Amino acid sequence: MSERKDLEILASLVPEGSRVLDLGCGNGELLAHLQRTRRCTGYGIELADANVLAAMKHGIDVIQLNLEEGLALFEDRSFDVVLQLDTLQNLRNTENMLRETARVGRIGIVSFPNFAHWPNRLRVLGGRMPVTKALPYQWYDTPNIRVGTFADFEVLARKCGLAVADSFGLHEGELVRRWPNLRASVAVFKFEQR
Repeated sequence: MSERKDLEILASLVPEGSRVLDLGCGNGELLAHLQRTRRCTGYGIELADANVLAAMKHGIDVIQLNLEEGLALFEDRSFDVVLQLDTLQNLRNTENMLRETARVGRIGIVSFPNFAHWPNRLRVLGGRMPVTKALPYQWYDTPNIRVGTFADFEVLARKCGLAVADSFGLHEGELVRRWPNLRASVAVFKFEQR
């Protein structure tokens, strides 16, 4: 299953024993995996009631919070790693959230659907918005406020004063390092504040 491979690849970016904050933790599966396999501790942040309950069932300490309100309840450098996986495209103030991620954590790890993936480009060229595993919604019912590309995030990271330590793409459980803006359905960045 490619989702399991993606989870393993993302987990490998988190140093063992890290204190982790998972923004938009969903059902808590990744944070639970990090606790079991990498001896990590930390919290999940989630807004949806059903996901909060699911995360709690995974044994995750979860805080119900709207990320649009920021991370003011956390002090600078409170966490070793802040995860922001598949959440940026749902936020109105992406730039502010990236700065908050860098403020609260020593390392930030971000992933989002890569709109520049070649099948998406073909679909747009044909006059339609893409619907894929990474972008599973129709244009009229999507929770995504924006779409982004691998290349665009590099520009935003520089604007926010972030030093990208690693970047790559993922597609169907496979790591994509060669031409990720074209070949990857998901973009992944690991960064620190400069």
